[in-house]
Amino acid sequence: MSQLKIYNTLARDKQVFVPIEPGKVRMYVCGITVYDYCHIGHARMTAVFDIVYRWLLASGYDVKYVRNITDIEDKIIRRAVENGETIAALTNRFIQYMHEDFAALGMLPPSAEPRATSYVPQMLSIIDKLEQNDLAYKGEDGDVNYAVRNFPGYGKLSGKSLEDLRAGERVDVNTGKRDPLDFVLWKASKESEPSEAKWESKWGSGRPGWHIECSAMSCALLGEHFDIHGGGADLQFPHHENEIAQSEGAFGPTMVNYWIHNGFVRLDNEKMSKSLGNFFTIREVLKKYDAEVLRFFIVRAHYRSPLNYSDVHLEDAKGALTRLYTALADVDVGADKPQVDWNEAHAVRFREAMNDDFNTPLAVAELFDLATEVNKNKSVADARQLKALAGVLGLLERAPQQFLRAGVGEEGSADEARIVQAIAARAAAKKARNFAEADRIRAELLASGIVLEDKPDGTTNWRRA
Repeated sequence: MSQLKIYNTLARDKQVFVPIEPGKVRMYVCGITVYDYCHIGHARMTAVFDIVYRWLLASGYDVKYVRNITDIEDKIIRRAVENGETIAALTNRFIQYMHEDFAALGMLPPSAEPRATSYVPQMLSIIDKLEQNDLAYKGEDGDVNYAVRNFPGYGKLSGKSLEDLRAGERVDVNTGKRDPLDFVLWKASKESEPSEAKWESKWGSGRPGWHIECSAMSCALLGEHFDIHGGGADLQFPHHENEIAQSEGAFGPTMVNYWIHNGFVRLDNEKMSKSLGNFFTIREVLKKYDAEVLRFFIVRAHYRSPLNYSDVHLEDAKGALTRLYTALADVDVGADKPQVDWNEAHAVRFREAMNDDFNTPLAVAELFDLATEVNKNKSVADARQLKALAGVLGLLERAPQQFLRAGVGEEGSADEARIVQAIAARAAAKKARNFAEADRIRAELLASGIVLEDKPDGTTNWRRA
């Protein structure tokens, strides 16, 4: 049986995965800063680590998966003030929207979902340790900063040397810092900021910097040394680099064994991001496409590769997912949840693909090979295996007709009743040898996005185009 290999950003190579504690995995993923709706970049990141989580579970590991929520940060404060509402009202609202979006996309909930505001004491404790270790100091402006040049390992994750770094790439140069490369651990309060963005500390009233939040939450919930840390490629530097500097500067030599970073979502060959204004929210996309289509679009690309977003690619994903569901439509796989037969040939190759750095494109290819077999032989065993393997990726978990007929119209069952009536009228027309009328009905349904599937015993199935 093949061993799981993970591309470790820190090592810049694929490495055999060996957990710190046999049979158990502790994984932390940087979550969402909750001040707006989640966009497609968030969907990709969350789906990627949902797949990693699912595969670790399928491989028999006991997994503690922590995905944090950033609920205090400059953008959050600014948006709450602009809206004339409390920070808690803003963040609670968008946390609810985030949960709705992720549930629609079939994400498993993490083991823990800590909010930064609940871990301020732990942050202050780490900052205190860093100050004792000569890695933190209070600047003239009241901010507490990390002394980057005092940490010998800085740059090991990103591969950047101190000489390569320029202050303008990372931070706004500020006179309170001894060195422009230093970053903020604790921000001194401003008069204009709301009281709920202020905490008392030995350094005075203030709030945490972004980077210290994740060090505190990961260490509190997973320990000072854990197995996997993940996030988008944009977080590799400076966020994850700074996390290493903080955690290892406070607690010791190794924070994380394996660092995993997913690739960007791109639009017109440009990174999709809020700062560029070229992003789509998950909710905007789900107005046009079934949520499983979006999930499939993300899953069938390798997580480290760029993901090119377009309606053309989503339409292609829709067609491909339809082919998988269509293969199951004429086979009764039973009401129970099928279990994977890991000795079966497709499953063996599926496992090899997933163990090779979560190679979902090759794993998905096995699903299509199985679908071809099911289309040929209508085998219940093959159909159950297809459904079970796809379920490992969070796919094909609905009844085929539920997917194939989804999104037909806002009238729901009334619209479905209209279609059934039209099919019956077409059958009557064919029986009366009125083929022109039968063709007219078929064309009318097709124009409204309904495809009829004729079989020798008549038309029993239909699906959306």
